[in-house]
Amino acid sequence: MKVHGSCHCGAIKFTGDVDPTQVVVCHCDDCQILSGAPYRAVISAQMETFEISGSPRTYVKVAQSGNRRAQVFCPDCGTALYGAAAENPTHAVIRLGCLEERDQLRPSRQIWTHSAAGWTTALGEVPASPQQ
Repeated sequence: MKVHGSCHCGAIKFTGDVDPTQVVVCHCDDCQILSGAPYRAVISAQMETFEISGSPRTYVKVAQSGNRRAQVFCPDCGTALYGAAAENPTHAVIRLGCLEERDQLRPSRQIWTHSAAGWTTALGEVPASPQQ
């Protein structure tokens, strides 16, 4: 499946090919802090199918595994776009919120659930409104 993404301000745009059955929700501490949310939903695209326009910035962090991970974001609006290995990346791990097709990409698994905020499992019970 071809996906199309951009940052909030539109300065950076990208496309990539993904397997829509491979959406992951990550509850690790790093994903919570880097996204500013209780979890982050992602999907991978092989780098040879990933095309980006604009001039993103990169922050390199060291994962719990010791791997160096590039966190790529828009320097203008701050939107987190994707992550990848800091050296010789083979995949761009795209942040689902940046994709036009995000509604079509249902998560297939969750990881690092021991770090999950306890209330995330009860979101279906929280009163909802279609607008603010």
